[in-house]
Amino acid sequence: MYQRKIDNKWNFQNVNTKEYTHCYHTYPAMMIPQIARRLIQEYKPQGKCKLLFDPYMGSGTSLVEASLANINSIGTDLNPLARLIAKVKTTTYDIVNLRNEFQEIQSQFPFFSLTNIKNKNFERITNHVFWYSTESLLKLSYISQLIEEYSNNKDFFYVALAEVVREASFTRNGEFKRFRMKEDKIKDFHPDVFGIFKDKVKRNLNGLQEFKTVVGNTTVGIYDFNSILEIPQNIIDPESIDMVVTSPPYGDSRTTVSYGQFSRWANEWFSFENAQNLDSLLMGGKKCHQKIFLTETIDKELQQIYEADIKRYYEVVSFLNDYWFSIQNVANTVRKGGIVCYVVGNRHVKGVQIPLDYFTAETFERCGLHHIITLVREIPNKRMPLKTSPTNITGDKIDTITNEYIVILEK
Repeated sequence: MYQRKIDNKWNFQNVNTKEYTHCYHTYPAMMIPQIARRLIQEYKPQGKCKLLFDPYMGSGTSLVEASLANINSIGTDLNPLARLIAKVKTTTYDIVNLRNEFQEIQSQFPFFSLTNIKNKNFERITNHVFWYSTESLLKLSYISQLIEEYSNNKDFFYVALAEVVREASFTRNGEFKRFRMKEDKIKDFHPDVFGIFKDKVKRNLNGLQEFKTVVGNTTVGIYDFNSILEIPQNIIDPESIDMVVTSPPYGDSRTTVSYGQFSRWANEWFSFENAQNLDSLLMGGKKCHQKIFLTETIDKELQQIYEADIKRYYEVVSFLNDYWFSIQNVANTVRKGGIVCYVVGNRHVKGVQIPLDYFTAETFERCGLHHIITLVREIPNKRMPLKTSPTNITGDKIDTITNEYIVILEK
């Protein structure tokens, strides 16, 4: 079996995970920057490391760390909000221009009034009356309008606004899924929309300034291709990647981390594509009834799930089929001597823990890579409850993941 090593130095307890542009915008199940940073420092391939690839980049943690290490990078994600955040986090904007534009935007806040708002149509937001107060919607619309009028760096301000769009809604704090506050909380909920926006922008400006003092002169490519289907050769040549550093999903979004639900606030606000059906496009989002992948490492666990609940079994199989195809495509991009680092979690289904780290190592080895080590770390600061409800049924709770497994391989 693939060797695991418990190493407390990878726990990174009480570290600042919001350094540089990592402070921009929260995102579900983010890989903390210190992991990507140490992986690059300690495991980058011998000889050269000029191009890093993240096939499930999320909000761009590994791409930022590649830039800090003076390494070019390419990332892809199906979530348009993730792509927006990653793009802005890896862009070295002119801070003077941003501050001037920010000043212009703020100068218009006192003139907020119903007559000064151009767009009062919120039909693009599903059930907007249920999720927002009228005042919050109008203020959010006014900020959008001011960004359009006063900024040539709109994406920078949109990332700040995207967080405000979610925080100004009636969603419960600390939840990534869409749960509405209780009525008594809503009565006392009066978010300072303009104030929250100003705080987000100021935070991001400080992070950008810190980032620009240390970042190298690198290129970053942000894409939306689906690694399950293909990795376009006009973007990444076969065997051209020196290093892969990534944290893939641990299961389908419906029953694990709800990337689509979390992002839906901003994706609908900005009228991004697939705002309402994003989760169905991600790994395991489309259900199948045939096991395509090959495995010896998790056969026993899959059989146990099959005997406990055949519906849940096929949900797991659907995810693993997609994961299998994605790994094969990723493996084809890695050069001989290249290093692959996958940070995974071993989720529980019907009380059965699926050793995704074993499956990851096994699948990559079937593609010609060699397993070096799997490092086991505790997750001390994960923004995730100790128990979660995969079905959204009250009282139907399971344990969440408290360890991560860093699977390291070489081609």
